[in-house]
Formats: sequence, C-alpha cells, structure tokens
Amino acid sequence: MGSRNNGGTSVRLRLDIAGVVQGVGFRPAVARIAARHGLSGCVYNDSGSVHCELEGTRAAVDAAMSAIRSEHPPMARIDSLRATPIPPRGDSHFQIIESQTVDNHRTLVPPDIAICADCLQELFDPADRRHGHPFITCTNCGPRFTVITDLPYDRPNTTMAHFEMCAVCAAEYSDPTDRRFHAQTIACPDCGPTLSWHGPGDGSDPVAAAAAALDDGLIVAVKGIGGFHLACRAEDTAAVARLRERKNRPAKPFAVMVPDIAAAQRICVVNEAAADLLASPTAPIVLLPARDDSVLGSVAPGLAEIGVMLAYSPLHHLLFDRLGAVPLVMTSANQGGSPIVFRDSDLNWIDGLADAVLTHDRPIHVPCEDSVLTVDADIARQEGRVVPIRRSRGYAPLPVSVDASVEGEVILATGGDLKTTFCLMDAGGHAHMSSHLGDMADPRTQACFEGALDHLAFMTDRQPTLVACDLHPSYATTGWARRRPQPVVQVQHHHAHAVSLLAEHGRLDTPMLAVAFDGTGYGTDGTIWGGELLLVTDPAAFTRVGHLTPFALPGGDGAVRQPGRIALDLLHRAGIDWAPDIPAVARLSEQARHVLGQQIPRGIGCVTTSSMGRLFDAVASLLDVCHDVTYEGQAAVELEHLARRGRTVPLDIEVTAGVLDPTSLITDVVRHLRAGTTPADLAAGFHDAVIRATADAVSQAAAGMVATVGLTGGVFVNRLLREGLRKELSDKGFEVLTHSVLPCNDGGIALGQAVIAARRQEKLPERGTIECVSEYPAR
Repeated sequence: MGSRNNGGTSVRLRLDIAGVVQGVGFRPAVARIAARHGLSGCVYNDSGSVHCELEGTRAAVDAAMSAIRSEHPPMARIDSLRATPIPPRGDSHFQIIESQTVDNHRTLVPPDIAICADCLQELFDPADRRHGHPFITCTNCGPRFTVITDLPYDRPNTTMAHFEMCAVCAAEYSDPTDRRFHAQTIACPDCGPTLSWHGPGDGSDPVAAAAAALDDGLIVAVKGIGGFHLACRAEDTAAVARLRERKNRPAKPFAVMVPDIAAAQRICVVNEAAADLLASPTAPIVLLPARDDSVLGSVAPGLAEIGVMLAYSPLHHLLFDRLGAVPLVMTSANQGGSPIVFRDSDLNWIDGLADAVLTHDRPIHVPCEDSVLTVDADIARQEGRVVPIRRSRGYAPLPVSVDASVEGEVILATGGDLKTTFCLMDAGGHAHMSSHLGDMADPRTQACFEGALDHLAFMTDRQPTLVACDLHPSYATTGWARRRPQPVVQVQHHHAHAVSLLAEHGRLDTPMLAVAFDGTGYGTDGTIWGGELLLVTDPAAFTRVGHLTPFALPGGDGAVRQPGRIALDLLHRAGIDWAPDIPAVARLSEQARHVLGQQIPRGIGCVTTSSMGRLFDAVASLLDVCHDVTYEGQAAVELEHLARRGRTVPLDIEVTAGVLDPTSLITDVVRHLRAGTTPADLAAGFHDAVIRATADAVSQAAAGMVATVGLTGGVFVNRLLREGLRKELSDKGFEVLTHSVLPCNDGGIALGQAVIAARRQEKLPERGTIECVSEYPAR
C-alpha cells in the first residue's frame, strides 16, 4: 500500500487504540493516513482494540498519529490511544492484516447508523451495479449493533454470515482502497439479502407492491434495521384512524417519516440545529413545531409538534422513490407497552394490526427502537441544545464513562418499569446503556430484556456480579432483580434520577440540589414521591430538603387514568365545593362523584403522593384539557401545548421552607375560570407559577450550601418548564445542569442506579440485599 520513506532515520511507533473502532472503517482510514505520509507498518483488530504500527521518519510518524486522532471516520470514537516506541523492522509497505482474537478484551459495539450520501447516490444511479439494492451499505453506514453476534466485528460474526459474497463484492471487500473494504454487511443484488411481500398483488416487485398498498390506504408492516414499523400515509386520516383503533392508541402521537429535509419543512418548522440533527448519521425522531394542520390533527391530536425522522435505510428511500414526498406514519410494530417485533416468527404479536408485510431475510439479532430527541431552539448554540427523550438507535449501546467503578464488580442496573433501559457498568467505569425496551410489566418485554442483557454481557465480556434496582416493591424490574442470584442494591427512584444527571456531566463529586419532578417514584417513607428537592453531596446518599405538599390519588392508578379524581381531591383540600361549572367535576359521572365523596374526606382507597406530574394532570382536568389519559404523560403534554398559546395570568404557589403548597393556586384557577379567563392563559399562568415557586423553594433549600442545581425527571421533558426554570435559576446565580446525553425520564435512571450501587458498595464490604441510605426531614 504505502511505500516506505527512507529519507532520514526511521522510527517505529505502536498505537493501541480503544473505543468505537470496529465496524466504522477505522483500519482503512489508518492505512490511507499511513500511505499519505509514506509510512510502512500494519494495522489490525483484536476483540478489544485496533493496533497499528507506523514506521518512517519521526516527523512523518508524529504527523500520522495526529491525523489518526483528528481524521478518524465520523462514527468512530477514540476513548484511549497509547503510543509505545518499538524497534524499526524495515517493512517495505503498510498492510492491513487479519483480525486477531484476544481473550478478556472487547471493543465498544458500534450503533446502527443511517445510509451515507455515497451509498444513497449509488442506490439511485442506474449505471451502478447496486442500483435499487435495498441493502446497500459501506464502512460508513448501515446496521451494526443489531447484526453483530460476536467480536471481533468480522463477517462470520454477523447475521450476514450465511450470505456468501459474490466475486465482485469479495474483491471490493479485500481492496484497501475501496470504500467497502471490510464492510461486513457488504452485499449486492447477486449475493445479498432479498425482500419478500405478503399482501395484495403478486409480489414480484415487493417495493412497488408495498407502495401501491400504502397508496390504497392499507397499513403495512415494514422490516427495518432494528425491527418492524407499522406504516401508512400520514395525510390519509382514515388509514391513521384505523391504525389507532387497531393499536388501541386513541391519542398518543405517531412518528412520521419523510424522505428529506425539504419534505420535513413542508409539514414542520425546521431550524438549522434541527436540520443537522435530522440529517445526522444517528437519524433520530426529532420533535418539531407543526406547519401542516391536516397531518398534525391525525398523527398528534391535541399537540402542536410532530415527531419527524428522515428515511434512514435504503429500503425507506426506495419506498419514497415510488410514493413521492408524502409523509408516512412509521410507528413501532407492537401493541401498547410490548416490545417491537423484530423477527418474522413473532409477527403474530401484531396479528390484526397490519394488512400486509414487507420483510427481508437478513436477520435482526437484537431489536432497537428509534431514538427520540428535541432541540432547544433558544439555546441552539450552547451545551444541552439537544434533549434526549428516548436514547436508542444510533446511540445504544455506546457507554457513558463514569468515575464510579468498583474493583472486580460488574453492576447491572435494571432501570424503571416504563421506558425501560438497563445499564451494564464494568470495573473500568464504562456504563453501557441498552436500547429502549418498553414496559416491563409485559412478559414479552421481560424476555427481550433478558435477551438484550445476554447479548450485551457477551459482547462486553462482562457478567453482572451486583444488581441495582428501584425501591418500588411492585415494579417488575424490582421483582426480576430479587430473583437474581447476585446481591441486590435498591435505589430510591429520584435519587437515581439526580445521580444519573451528575454522572452524565462527569460531576459526581459536585454538591447539587436536584429538582426531581416526575409522575411516580416510591419514596423512602412509603408514599409516592414526584415533586422533590434532593440535596446530593455524596452520590451514595441524599437529603430530602423540599417537596410538593402531599395530596391524594383516589383509587390509586385509576386516578392516573382519570385525573379529574385528583382534581377533586385538590378542590376538597382547598375548601371548594364540587360544583358542575368546574370542568373536572362536570366530566365525572354522578356515581363517580358520589364514590369520591366517600373516599376523599376519609382517605379510603387513596394513595398519598407529592408528584408534580400528577399536579399537572389535575390542572389539565380543571382546565378541561384532558380527562381520560390513554398514554403516559398525555394530560401534562397537552397542557404544555395549550400553555404555549396563552398569555400568562398571575397565579401563585405558596412556598415555605422548601415546601410548595398548591392550595392557593387551585383556588385562583377556579376563580379565574368562573370569571371567563381562557384555559390557555391559565395554562401559561400555571407553568409560570410552578417555575417561580420552584426557584423560590430551591433558594430556600439551598441556603448557601450549594451553587449547582440539577433539573431531572420526566416532567422536564416539558420545554416551557425546563427552559423557564433554567433561566429563573440562572438569574438567581445558580449553575443549572440539565440532561443532554440521557433522557431526563425513566429511560435514564439506570445509570444513576449503577453509580449509586458502586458508591454504596465501596462503603459496605459485606454482601447481601442493601437499601441505599437516605435522609429526609419530616415535613
């Protein structure tokens, strides 16, 4: 490849490079750099790293090493590079040699990434031999995580192993100057996977048949990179309505796929930061302000945003080539709460949902859902502008590096029951985060959880020796953890939220006052928390220094589904009669009001909570926004979207010694409703009141002890609240941390659980089930 430069004294340097360095074109990139600098030597993979030896003049070797650091492939990630001088060998050229297997070492598994521009151009070039090939890939794009079965990342260790390369593909695969050199998913129409169609028509052209079915208003299950999607035309309101009915998903928003940025701009407002994110190799779903009401009304009823993603696989682009730029609903093929279907053998999981199936014979080894993010437009050039809501395809299973390892321990943290993700953290502080798995109450999700764990444990060569889980006794993840043979550490829910935020910022030793607002978290006093101010000066423990005044959930989980019940409890506490001119009262049946009239004054069948999420739900019912919750967070999300259209009405929440009491706010809301104030203005006033009261509570609770405040918990998906409180606290002189790596919701708590377990284990050498030490004053 590269000829040796004999000018000057030769030196030889060995580089050992760890990180995401396999399956991303790293070795060819090194070879090209070596050739450019006239160096000899070699480069190869083993199970854990890339190793290269560079020989030439000192200046040339140094320049090449610098180029390797700065010019590596876009999807590579160098976590460490160690350089060691070794004796020159006088090689005549630079070569890429076969991978080697080394026991007890693993490289980081790369995520799945979108089709690259080069492959996309070839896909639609009639003169290219891969024209129209639905499985076109190269070293710069395509599936990785979902097809890898073992390491090192070579063809036999992928689900492409049984597709024998044709002579032309084999030549490209072996040519170090080719873009497909050692592209393990390389294929062409002569030797690669094939599509099949199960639906109307003869199926001789599966893509054409699928496009025709979609044009006819049918719902089609489409096998993608990480699993099946259910697809239909987004502007076909009848098709979307049928999909909602079949999935029993009356209001939850659907994601929409479009072919390119121009198509996204026709239905949404796309700023520069959002465009960059949409077109990035991770190709996530991005929540964007809607422009087209006709699409919005069917895919995201009651909201002002649409979740949009660009076509990211060759098959998606081929579909749009037949359909034009029409937006397609692309939602995970599953029943509510179940895992995504990723095997043809499991298509019975979605019986009755799809009218036809477009599938292929390249197996998916592990499933991976689409990631969901949003962009804070007003801070588009600052840290934290990208806000993860679901971290999955394109990101998982990349680890977060944390300084919280315990010698000899591999910690498995099971996360929460909804939006379940787990974390596998090794003794080196690599916290590998799984993809999104779903609702752990579903036995099929539990099976996928175990399969994903087995795969990641095998790929990282790390078997758990300690398990961390939530404190809630009824969580499926808690029950699963307690059935494991390893010692178990139980971690309070909001404590995990707080430490997860610290860990992703690399600030574990920074004292922080965490504002942890969410829907449900089991408290150390046996009640349901969710509106918490936690002082964390040591990640192993916390002090509860403030909270929302407790109220009741009449009927427990039933109140989560019917927030009017919560509203009636708050009205009772405020001394307000349940008059029918109050929407929350009017929308409950006479029988329900009678039962609640017996329950609430006596506390019968009522669960005590301090949840900020449930307060949002109750106010949504009071303002006639949402009375029947059909998906998690629906009432609060619809309340936020209404508030964006309103003008702030002055409302107040009383704050005393860090405790927020909403009683006067409830009184004022009812008074304003009766005076004719619009719900939008009251929704805006409610958000403003929560922001000001929380900032006051933080000031009281911090009392000069801490200068850093963290905002965490699922309620902070709410952009109005997050950015409003960030500004209010910053104006008061606090440093404010928010999530930009992991979701603020339960999809990010596994990292906090793992870190807390590690810190606790350092202090408790004895083994057994451990409940994390916490302190909280009685208030």
